Amino acid sequence: MFYEVPSAIVDAMTTATPPRPSRATTTASGTTSETTTDAAPARPHRALDWRIRFAALALIWGFSFLLIKVGTHGFAPFQVTFGRLFFGTAVLAVAMAVRRERLPRSVRTWGHLTVAAFLLNALPFSLFAYSELTIPSTLAGICNATSPLWGMVLSLVALSEDRPTRRRVAGLGLGFLGVLTVLGAWQGFSGLDPAGTAMALLASLSYPIGWIYIRRTLAGSSSSHLSLTGAQLFLATLQLAVVTPLFTTVPTSFPVGPLLAVVVLGALGTGLAILLQYGIVAEVGPTTGQMVTYFIPVIATAAGVTLLGEELSWNTPVGALIVLVGAALTQSRARASRPSRPSRPSRASRRTAARQP
Repeated sequence: MFYEVPSAIVDAMTTATPPRPSRATTTASGTTSETTTDAAPARPHRALDWRIRFAALALIWGFSFLLIKVGTHGFAPFQVTFGRLFFGTAVLAVAMAVRRERLPRSVRTWGHLTVAAFLLNALPFSLFAYSELTIPSTLAGICNATSPLWGMVLSLVALSEDRPTRRRVAGLGLGFLGVLTVLGAWQGFSGLDPAGTAMALLASLSYPIGWIYIRRTLAGSSSSHLSLTGAQLFLATLQLAVVTPLFTTVPTSFPVGPLLAVVVLGALGTGLAILLQYGIVAEVGPTTGQMVTYFIPVIATAAGVTLLGEELSWNTPVGALIVLVGAALTQSRARASRPSRPSRPSRASRRTAARQP
């Protein structure tokens, strides 16, 4: 899911700015001095075009809801979440070893990452797993798309620099209208499990809370994105390792289908997906990177209907489209106005100025 590593985290977890390269020059007196240059760093070469990686990321996260559903057919929701985090952490650990990244050393950073791990991983992953016991994966994927809507509401309250505009407020209202359409509010929400739907929506709400927390506490951290995220997933895995035995029993069997679903969900849907998104954001920027959000519910719905045989009424895709349009509007920013050109003084004013002593 895109919301595991949103652009807000990428902006907050900025690494220390490297020093600009210096260039030695020889002065007239024969001494050598150094001057810094403002040459922009070269964009790293990528083996695969970012569009291919973008499509792969959308497919991976779109199928995550199907994998959660399949995983819960053989394991308890907490066990699905623990396995997902375990295999995702393993992938990031390998990536960190290859790149020779070190874990954060600051106790303060680890403390904040513990809270972030709960809000961005342990809590929402568990809520989605529990919700899919009673609601279809298509509905869970659509509920996931409401995160930008919750994010706008929370950012207006918690972030003083984030000001509302007419377009964003309209997008917020349109988005929640889409949610009511998906849920069939005019039918009294008939046919839907209220508890499962509420858990999916709470999971979507948990993501922007975590984003804002990271933005306020870890902005300017000297650790790399990979180091911080690897530590965050590791802490979330520890949290589930403590909670899971308290609420579940050791599985008596390990069905192949659910087991493979959990492994793929963790290794691809969490570990590899995080690496893909960071690469895309670094190459084309967070604005383009976060557009993957709008493909996830579409893919989740297609996967649930075609592969799991889930029923689809007309209001589900129509409401999902309204949600996506509203979410896109809430992410829009007002264009910066061009500075006005200073007016040319008139001839009379120039003559007056010329006479002044």
